[in-house]
Amino acid sequence: MIVVATDDFELYHEAVGELRERGVSFTTVRPDEDLPDGTRVVITAPTDELGVEGVVHIVVDADDARHGVEEALAALRSDEGRTVVGVDPGPRPGIAVLVGEVVVAAFHVPLADAVDVIHREVEDTPDALVRVGDGDRLQSAKLINDLTDVRVEMVDETGTTPYLGTGARGMGDVLAAVNIARLEGEAVESREIEPTPGELQRIKNESRAQSMDNRTIDETLARRVASGELTIDEALEVHRNEQIQSDETEE
Repeated sequence: MIVVATDDFELYHEAVGELRERGVSFTTVRPDEDLPDGTRVVITAPTDELGVEGVVHIVVDADDARHGVEEALAALRSDEGRTVVGVDPGPRPGIAVLVGEVVVAAFHVPLADAVDVIHREVEDTPDALVRVGDGDRLQSAKLINDLTDVRVEMVDETGTTPYLGTGARGMGDVLAAVNIARLEGEAVESREIEPTPGELQRIKNESRAQSMDNRTIDETLARRVASGELTIDEALEVHRNEQIQSDETEE
């Protein structure tokens, strides 16, 4: 467990914010208080007087709190086991980072941000593993093809999405990612997918729904979206520019 033990209000605010943003379990104490049982890493300011033994002690200024939190997470990961990232693919993938059996971070981000989040979480982590669910063929293929510098496994995600009770809306993708991270998969380096007519039509329908002028992209652009070459917004912009050029040519 990570403990923030500081009288420095700015460091407290910044470190707690960073830890909460990452979904990490932590607690806070004053520097003159005893550390809780299970403490593995302590974050303090240079002005805090704290005598600790048997734990990792990270001393950091408030303006470098993010780096201090990253050091704390790295120490926690190296102490507790292999880092495994589970990904439930989709337009907004659920991402869960596990160290051993402990969930240390969770995210629910747009597909365009997912690879950057994953790279950040496994950076400088030896032997990290990413497990991607196979439920959304096109989105999982894009993720796998973009994760070229980390070991990736494809996992059968059947049954990984739990039943959600009242008040748990929006948690399904993240909880599925946790379950995916805990399942063994098949090692893959790339995934080539030929989109079905139904998948292409779904992309066209989504383009019309997102367009401000009831515009629907054509099949060629839909295929480029399916391959991950373009986002729907980018495809709409290409379609709009092509239409403008066509109109100017006719005039």
